[in-house]
Amino acid sequence: MMIRPIHVFATVLACLVVSSAWVKQGNAANECGETPIPVAAASMSPCLGAARNLEARVTQPCCSMVEALIRTAPRCLCDVILSPLARLAGLKPGIAITIPKRCDIQNRYVGEKCGHYVVP
Repeated sequence: MMIRPIHVFATVLACLVVSSAWVKQGNAANECGETPIPVAAASMSPCLGAARNLEARVTQPCCSMVEALIRTAPRCLCDVILSPLARLAGLKPGIAITIPKRCDIQNRYVGEKCGHYVVP
């Protein structure tokens, strides 16, 4: 089987199109600003227990992280809660959205929508 230049060109072009789309998706504007949502989601690791179980105690490291996230990028928490990485980690959005209230964070945008959820 002979490899023709047109096949090589087509393959290279397809790779460029796919990689370009991937880079655009990775750099897409989001509510977390310059921080990619997966990185912000990974920073929620101290909150996993509290984001899975409404009865779980919210730790101080979790509250500090959430408060800093809300202060620097208020809507970022919503993007993180609804992200695929959070879902993979077992985070439950309906419970996770209550963490700012459970931490007694004053500036938590009460009543604002986050997907199907409302900030308590």
